Amino acid sequence: MSKTTLVVEDDPITRLIQVVLNPSTASERRAAFADFVAHDVPDFGAWCERVRRRAPRLDPAEVRLVSTQEELSAQIGGADALVVESLQVRGSDIAHARQLRAVQKFGVTLRNIDTAACADRGIKVLTLRRRANIATAEHAFALMLMLARRTHEFHGVISIERLEAAGYPYKPFDRRHAPNGNWGRIPGLRTLNGSTIGIIGLGEIGRELALRAAAFGMRILYFQRTQLPQSEERTLQASFAELDVLLAESDWIIPQLPAGPETRGFLDAARLAKTKAGACIVNVARADLVDRSALIGALSSGRLGGFALDPLYEAPGRSDDELLRFQNVIMVPHLGGSPRWNALNDCEELIAGLAEALA
Repeated sequence: MSKTTLVVEDDPITRLIQVVLNPSTASERRAAFADFVAHDVPDFGAWCERVRRRAPRLDPAEVRLVSTQEELSAQIGGADALVVESLQVRGSDIAHARQLRAVQKFGVTLRNIDTAACADRGIKVLTLRRRANIATAEHAFALMLMLARRTHEFHGVISIERLEAAGYPYKPFDRRHAPNGNWGRIPGLRTLNGSTIGIIGLGEIGRELALRAAAFGMRILYFQRTQLPQSEERTLQASFAELDVLLAESDWIIPQLPAGPETRGFLDAARLAKTKAGACIVNVARADLVDRSALIGALSSGRLGGFALDPLYEAPGRSDDELLRFQNVIMVPHLGGSPRWNALNDCEELIAGLAEALA
């Protein structure tokens, strides 16, 4: 029996498919992934073997990685299955796909796949709700809650001495008449409930953010180039707003835009000047979506109420990073999609699903 051929959009995570299924994968790549997951998964080899046992139909497979639309078009003719994240699967390409039987979206939104053309050819279209995206959305809310409740500033500040050192001299409440909540008298605390979140880019992670924002009772605004159908807006409880409106009305601004020169510095000085006074920005996409010098200016002026960032402008970061001097700034070392089991379980589910679809 000939090997199954998988054409896979090249991504640091989808390369796992190649590592698991393609015996000719370079030893350096195998070692790099073993090292990448070691702190969560000490025996990466055993995990790979387990996944292969779940998908004997695909083991071994020829895995061809493609990075551009042109490469996908050139390779689709010999593919049994495609795995794509952002590359388009067009009707014109499908017409030349002699043996294609399944298209796997590395996500859940199908805007880049001609599903009608696939249906006409009897090609199965599969989706995957990625655990890493869910974890990133959860992480964004963890950062939002830290800023809202100021927990990063007051962790461990539980004694009179520590309160005074933090600039909050202790003065007890009259417990005969009043309750004792917030006995440190910490000002500036917020709740997410009833506030407005503005999501710039309602893609895979943006939708996960919207689902959680609705659960918190937040008003949800979103902006992107193409407005969603009303049925999807109702499902996500999200309302389209022009960018300037979103910036002016949002208490929490979450940029979720794809990489590229057109999005670098998207939130620049001019746009930061249009934000609602006291708004917070939480960036769990890419640091360069927010212009760094403009950000420092907005924090210094007090216009921004807070900022959280993961991943960073540079990794590893610097101990003398100017952003660290702001109490209302949180930066962590790229924890968003972790633990590693999120990506590994996504990959295992994807491979098992493709094996079943091609059986």
